[in-house]
Amino acid sequence: MVDANSNGTSQSNVVLITGAAGWLGGILANELLSDPKTPNVHLILADIVEPKAPKGAQHALTFKADLTNPEAIGKLYDTEFGTPDTVYCFHGIMSRGSEDNFDLGLRVNIDSIRLMLEAARQRKTASGELIKFIFTSSLAVYGGPLPHVVDIHTIATPEGAYGMGKLSSELLVNEYSRRGFVDGRILRLPTIVVRPGVPSAATSAFISGIIREPLHGEQAICPVGNGFDSPELELAAWVASPEITIQNFVIAKHIPKEKFLAHTRVAYLPGFTTTVKEELEALATVAGKDALKLITFKDDPTNRRIVSSWPARFNNEYPLSLGFVVDQGGMVPIVQRFKDAVEAGLA
Repeated sequence: MVDANSNGTSQSNVVLITGAAGWLGGILANELLSDPKTPNVHLILADIVEPKAPKGAQHALTFKADLTNPEAIGKLYDTEFGTPDTVYCFHGIMSRGSEDNFDLGLRVNIDSIRLMLEAARQRKTASGELIKFIFTSSLAVYGGPLPHVVDIHTIATPEGAYGMGKLSSELLVNEYSRRGFVDGRILRLPTIVVRPGVPSAATSAFISGIIREPLHGEQAICPVGNGFDSPELELAAWVASPEITIQNFVIAKHIPKEKFLAHTRVAYLPGFTTTVKEELEALATVAGKDALKLITFKDDPTNRRIVSSWPARFNNEYPLSLGFVVDQGGMVPIVQRFKDAVEAGLA
């Protein structure tokens, strides 16, 4: 068990992150080390491949774990650090991946989340409180006819396997919270741009790729439209930067549960609307028009259909009322930050 620190903080700052080998999980782990509201943090990091502990972490355990296996999950809740007071449930099979492999998507995006919730249900924190269970969901839960601007009362009707899996798990988190088994917080994420690293299996991966690859001097494929003048480039997306998204992950940990609506723990994170064309214009503004020469257009109707089914405009009022924050200035500052990170060898 974790002892109380010199400030009287007990073992309650034990945080489990699944999907921790992914870039979001890794960045969050680093961010928690400097969060003044999470002193003496003890990190339990798990993924299908063993994550790396963040540099400077005095207390971190890393696990290679099959998160569809109940025994593997139980070990994460019963480490030498004791029961985690907060769980960030980040793991999953991304959108195109779960569309192409339906059965794997069911096991990872639904079954393993239920197992994670059940393990949390069976335990209490050292102070006797419910475990905070922070689940990352997606805009893919939406589909069908939608209002021009989505708000917190808009009904989710997914049109893909990924969105179906996420919505199913949202219902589980809500039910476990309603019954007093866990203290759930469900975060529907905008499309995060610009994601560093290699392209993911997400249908929306190109939204980062058409910025990331050219800034690395590499070719990028845009699966929307057949050229810079294609009307398909007006395809809109709801996006947020990695920096703001990570801030909001930390904020989610500290929101009093009473601030959420009585009937749901869902909150979409704040973002802004951009189009593929506006992304390319921001790239040209930051890196020059020569960067656009690295983009090849190969229109993919399936990709376009899935992304087009996701809403692109949200009312930020509710998430901002909870204390979440939003990007300012549109795409240009985001592209500029990523260019600066590339030049500094950080992305």
